[in-house]
Amino acid sequence: MSNHTGVTYFILMGFSDTPQLRLVVIPFFLLVYTFGLLGNISIITAVVRDHRLHSPMYFFLKNLSFLDMCYTSATIPKAVVMSFTGSGLISYLECGAQLYVFITFASTECFLLTAMAYDRFLAILRPLLYGTIMNHKCRVELVVTAWVSGAIYSAFHTFNTFSLPYCGPNVVEHFFCDIPPVMRLSCTDYHLNEEVGFAVSSCIVMSSFALMVLSYVGIVSTVVRIPSVDGRWKAFSTCSSHLTTVILFYGTGSFVYLRPASRYSRTQGRLASIFYSILTPSLNPVVYCLRNKDMKLALQKLYCRRKYS
Repeated sequence: MSNHTGVTYFILMGFSDTPQLRLVVIPFFLLVYTFGLLGNISIITAVVRDHRLHSPMYFFLKNLSFLDMCYTSATIPKAVVMSFTGSGLISYLECGAQLYVFITFASTECFLLTAMAYDRFLAILRPLLYGTIMNHKCRVELVVTAWVSGAIYSAFHTFNTFSLPYCGPNVVEHFFCDIPPVMRLSCTDYHLNEEVGFAVSSCIVMSSFALMVLSYVGIVSTVVRIPSVDGRWKAFSTCSSHLTTVILFYGTGSFVYLRPASRYSRTQGRLASIFYSILTPSLNPVVYCLRNKDMKLALQKLYCRRKYS
């Protein structure tokens, strides 16, 4: 890549262009990040220690919590330190590495949410065969496939973005190295790379989303045929947390990545990125704990044990 660029470093603008606003925004994001980190660690600890949660659904939830910690840690610590010190310098290679790591975690979460939808599909439509089909080997294979697919997908986007020549300007109007704001700095026509990236993202992301939609069509068609109201509510409540996470993740992420970079707005891009890269991963523990009785009991048991100790 070094043969195609005259830029050796980039300058990240941070959360806001207004210094006074940064003093308010930075503590808020730091608090949200810490809250999400503690919440995801609590979920992982509860799932590992409570034998009642050793089921496929909580196996995927444990991996989702770990992924959310990595997801937010890829951008927030660097952005907070950068805002406190007032220096937004980031080397060319570090910018490429940050983009690769971030897209890897984001796309892996996309694929993992698809696997979780398939898990709920089997649990409701094939309850008698659920334990046999969704065995430990199958669960591990689905998670590994999600990680490998995310890494490959991210490698494509990283190469597609940094194969462009960058000779200045080098000011990234964002708080981390993301595809649209970086690609706009290219000193050549980036529209072909933009169109190729848009086409690949649309095919892969929308395919994953379509699989989730098909899973929920089957789930809803099965749930509505349950005669009792309590039975329908109990069946659907096992999917409500996952469905909420999917809506938040896809709703904000698609706003940034499923549209051409030429239509990218720095204000809208920052706001959407804040939602899908900070708020959504940090709020996932709240979403799952509020809607899941077993998880709430496990966390109460965990914290009561610590308090007693």
